[in-house]
Amino acid sequence: MAIETKVRKIGNSLGIVLPKEALNALKVDEGAVLYLTEAPENALRLTPERPGFKEKMAVAESLMQRYRNALRELAK
Repeated sequence: MAIETKVRKIGNSLGIVLPKEALNALKVDEGAVLYLTEAPENALRLTPERPGFKEKMAVAESLMQRYRNALRELAK
């Protein structure tokens, strides 16, 4: 599924408005917390807040930092 939206000026910032179809696919309503995470090929993944997600991301970021040289070599 590909949903098109545009970057718009919102106050002094830039933002995007998520169409109703995207909100339904994410199963979120107004005020929900969303996370943008890096994905392969210069992409971003948009995910709604799930129980325990913040803690899992903290552990993952800690491991990626600790083993960054090994991960860099594996990525070659």
